[in-house]
Parts: sequence; C-alpha cells; structure tokens
Amino acid sequence: MVANRWNDTEARKVTAEAGGDPADQALAVQAYASCLLGADMALVQHGGGNTSCKVVRKDLFGADIPVLHIKGSGHDLATIEAAGMPAVRLEPLLALRALDGLSDADMVNTVRSNMLDANGPTPSVEILLHAYLPHAFINHTHATAILAIADLPNAAEVVQDIFGGKVGVVPFHMPGFDLGKAAAEVYEANPDVEGLLLLNHGYFTFAGDAKTAYDLMITHVNMVKGWVARKSGKVLKPSGFADPAMQAKAIELMPVLRGLLGERRAQFLGNRDASMPVMNLRAGDNVQEFFARSDIEDLATRGVATPDHVIRTKNYPLVLNAKTLAGGADAIGAAIDAYITDYTDYYTRNNARVGGGKTQLNPVPDVAWIQGVGIIGMGANGAIARIAADLAEQNIAAMSNGEDCGGFYPVGEADLFDMEYWSLEQAKLPSRNYPRFAGHVVMVTGGGGAIGLATAQAFANLGANIFLVDLGEEALTKGLAALGPDHDGIALDITADGAAGKAVEACVARFGGLDVLVSNAGAAWTGEMIGLDDALLRKSFELNFFAHQTFSKAAAQVFATQNRGGQLLYNVSKQAVNPGKGFGAYGIPKAATFFLLRQLALELGPIGVRVNGINADRIRSGLLDDDFIKERARARGIDEGTYMAGNLIRREVEARHVADAFVALAMAERTTAHVMTVDGGNIEAALR
Repeated sequence: MVANRWNDTEARKVTAEAGGDPADQALAVQAYASCLLGADMALVQHGGGNTSCKVVRKDLFGADIPVLHIKGSGHDLATIEAAGMPAVRLEPLLALRALDGLSDADMVNTVRSNMLDANGPTPSVEILLHAYLPHAFINHTHATAILAIADLPNAAEVVQDIFGGKVGVVPFHMPGFDLGKAAAEVYEANPDVEGLLLLNHGYFTFAGDAKTAYDLMITHVNMVKGWVARKSGKVLKPSGFADPAMQAKAIELMPVLRGLLGERRAQFLGNRDASMPVMNLRAGDNVQEFFARSDIEDLATRGVATPDHVIRTKNYPLVLNAKTLAGGADAIGAAIDAYITDYTDYYTRNNARVGGGKTQLNPVPDVAWIQGVGIIGMGANGAIARIAADLAEQNIAAMSNGEDCGGFYPVGEADLFDMEYWSLEQAKLPSRNYPRFAGHVVMVTGGGGAIGLATAQAFANLGANIFLVDLGEEALTKGLAALGPDHDGIALDITADGAAGKAVEACVARFGGLDVLVSNAGAAWTGEMIGLDDALLRKSFELNFFAHQTFSKAAAQVFATQNRGGQLLYNVSKQAVNPGKGFGAYGIPKAATFFLLRQLALELGPIGVRVNGINADRIRSGLLDDDFIKERARARGIDEGTYMAGNLIRREVEARHVADAFVALAMAERTTAHVMTVDGGNIEAALR
C-alpha cells in the first residue's frame, strides 16, 4: 500500500515558518503536501502531476483579490517550494468559462497576463481545471494504480464499484480549456464527490484543507490498489536488480544497440559525429515477470498509460525479441529501421491531419523492451535516460494490471500525437540545446584524486555522464558526491587481474557504453635505479604502464562494438621525456605509456578512435603533497609559491588546468597521436 506520510508536527512547523499571513501559511502547507506526493513514485513521476491552493491576497491598492497558486510548469512536486507555485488572479480565469472555445495561445496569454509576479514560472497547463473546481486545495497525480483503471474499457463501472458514487469520471480531453470545463461539469453534477478520475490520464482529489486533500489521494489510491489486486489475482513485483546472467547479456548487447541508434540518429540529424544515447537498464523481477507474458508484442502497440509519458518515451517502445537478438547486429539494425519507418509514417499522417506545420522529432526510440535482457530507457544524457526508464517501468505495471483487470486501452494515435507535438507539453522538457559532451560517457581512472576529479568535473560541466574508478571507497564516494546525480563509479585496484574488464563492464551496465577513457591513475616511487628494488619497479610498471594498457584494451573493445569511434586520453608526465634524478621508477613506465599512446593511435585510427595525452608537471596531487612541496622548497632555498611557479610564465599549474587540457583534446576532433604539455613552460620537457 502507498504510505500516508503526513506529519502534523511538520505541517505545523512549515505553517509557522511561513509567517502570520494566512495566504502564505496556506501556500506553505500545500507545498509541503506537494512534496509528500512528489516523493512517492507510485503517485508522481518526474515533473508529472500538479497541485494548487486558493487564497486571498492584497493588490497594490490594498484590495482583497482571490488568487490561485498552482505548480509552475516543469517544476518537480518532490522538491517544490512556494516560489514554484505562482499566483494567478482567479476571477479572470473563472470568466473564461463562459466562452465556447479558447485557443491555447489565448489561454496562456490570459494566464500570464493575470500573474501577480510576471517573472514567475509559467503556471501548469491544467490551471483552468484547478480554477473551476471550488475547493481551496486540489491535488492531481498519475498514480500507477489509478492508471491501471483509467485505461479500462469499463472504467466508469469500476469507479462505481470501488467508490460507490464518491468519485466522478471525466471523459478524456487534452489538458486545457475543454478539460477544465468537462471536469467542472462532472463535479457540479454531483458536488458530493471526493475525487475525479480523468479517463486515460490521472486523478484529482480536493478539500477545504491541505491535509484532507492529501489524505483522500492516499486513501483512494490504496482502494484502487486493493481492487486491482483482488481482480487480477496478482501484484507486479517491485523493481530490483538483474541476476548475473541477465547482467552479462545486457553488457554484451547494450554497446551494439547504442552504436546502431547513434548511427541512425546521426543520419536523421545529418551529422555523422552526432552522439549516441546514454542508456539506463531495468532488469529486475518486475521486468522479467512482464516479459513472461504471452501478449507483450501486442501490448507494445497499445500506447502509453497516460499521454504525459509520450514526450519522454515516445508512443511505443522498440521491441527486440529472442529471434531478433539471435540475428545479431544486422537483425537489430533492421528492427530499428522498421521502428523509424513506423514512427515517421505516424508523424507524416498525423501532421497532415492537423494541417501540417509540425517539425518531426528524432524518430529513434526512447525505450526498448528486450526480451531476456530488460527494459532500457535512452536519452541525450543520464537523467533523461533514467526518467524514460522510470516511466517505462510505470507503464508496464499499468499495462499488466489494466490488461488483467479487463483490458488496457489508452488513448489512440491521434491524441498521442497531439500531446507529443503540443507546444505546451514540449515546454515542460529541458532545452534541447545540449552541452558539448551530452550523450558522452567518460570514464576517469584515479577519479577521486585531484587531477582525476577536476577532469571528471570539467567533462560533467559540459554534459558528460561520468564513471569514476578509484582505489578507495571513500575517495570514490566523495568524488561522486561532488559530481552530483546521474554519475557513477566503482572502487577497485586497477592493477588487479581482470580489473579493467570489470570496470568497463560496470560502466556499460550503468550507461550502455563508453565514449572517452581518461586513463589518469598513477603514482610515483623514488629511488636511484642502481639500488632500486626490482619488485618496486615492477609495481610501478603495473600501475603506470600496464593499467593504462589493460584499460585501453577493454575500452577499445567497447569502441569497436559501438562502431562510432571513441577516445583514449592519457595522463603521461614530463618524466616521460625529461627524467628527474631519483624518479626512474616513475619515468620509465611513463615513457612506455608515451609510446603506447602513439602505437594505439596508429592501430586504432582506422576505426575512428583518437588517442592523445597530457604531459603535466608540478601539480598538487599524489606524491606532490604539501609536505613534499615544503621539503623541495626548503632544499632550494625558496618559498613554496615560488617553487610551484617554477616555470616560464611563473604561475602555478593546477589540477583544473590539466582538466581543461583533457577537455580541449577531447574537442579537437581531428587530432590524434598528440601529447599536450601542461607545465607553465619547461624547455627541458618540451616535445619536438
């Protein structure tokens, strides 16, 4: 059952913190209720749903005016604050109801013209429905259980069976003027109802206070969950992790699929260097139970549980069955091409139906159902892929429950198209002007260290999804915390047998593939070569050469499978060309890595893989810690700042400068076999 998370103490606290104005108090407590709803993915997912409250405020002349505070479009209920619920004068909205029709443009203009703060976020497109219901507090969700009955052919009978007249049923309309009027008419026909089921869409509850409106939502959703369980005789299992065999299948398949999708996306965009999608795999028991059904290929053509899904998942998933998978890359490519043809035909006929003028969206699928593997959400970055996967999981739950309770029949093609290509719905999405490295998966070894983390952050700032590799769990955890959500990593010893394969497989399982390997990890041991212990030299070679080689090999295998190029970037060292006294154990394997870089550039260039590196010097990281800097400065009779700025430009070189150089090499699309010096100027270490 869905938990009721309302806490009277917390509610009183947020009310008190809002101050003495009753309007501010009401808004604060409704924002609190909104966060409770948004935090539960069984109720609301990724910007879906909306909430409102009606209050009285003063205008500039001191007159009382009724206003409606409503969730701003694109805001997330899970984190919404009062500022995310703009205020709109209520009376002009109510006056609109007298019209026979209202265009979207006129609705938006009227709403924005009546905002108390013209700079506030755009109010939800469902504002008129909230306005036309008389209640002070209104909540709207797309709860999974509700969607299971909202798409039933006999939904009205089911609602009567469950609620006995306490819930009204509203026919499907696009959000906006018509839906607002229809909902108001259903309510006014029976003012005793406590909620409204919007067919093929979602659910509303309302009351005179925030707590009651919230309680009703939880109670009603749980009543529906109970009915579905009794009717179907089963409950879909919750999400979970794939077993090792399933994970292995996914790791083998995802780079193949990613490369093929990237190629098709490039063809559509007319840009051969267009990025591949980032992927998010779901392969738990819930997915496998769904794939065990005999009707999934039929269900795949039915559509989405609520039209709100379509802007993130498209109208249908790409289905790859066992026969297709057995045919390998050629068969998978043919299935993708068939999907693109179907989507293009769907666009063409519906664009003609609405009189033209719509620009076709990318026809490559956003969700794949892969039997025996899992569900994959896909998108221009990790966040978009995760959201698509979340919605796909909700969709299969609603599909299964709905089909087992009488039939899953969501809105048809025309309504789906109208929602997918509706400008007000598209406005909910983040800008498609993605940063330079959106769609790129970047692995950084030694990712918790100074240079590694700075490099990871530099790529992340430009849209990349990062996979950190570090020896220590603590360093890894801190690094990922600094990067924020939708990045990942693994803690392991990169010199151990099989470490490179394990790390790269974990990256593929998390993001679907790999685009850039920043082979950065290293450490320096000191000592004169004549007296150096052989074991120490071998240890240095394991970290400073062989780890670079094994990770390069594992990454190159993924690049070859994706067939879309890739990049290897190395943190070499000025020691590779300018040996320092006592640093032979470090410089010799680094020199070998220098040659490895050139050799791999030669060998991998024909498949589009670029290989470049950085020669840095005197960076505060690893061996060059504060104590070492102090010792070296004392030995030379200078202060620490002068020692660190011992270069031609007399400025210290920092980790961020190395990071910027890695990014610059990654953006140099026709550069390979190049080593860039980042040392502030050291003639002895200059390259030819």
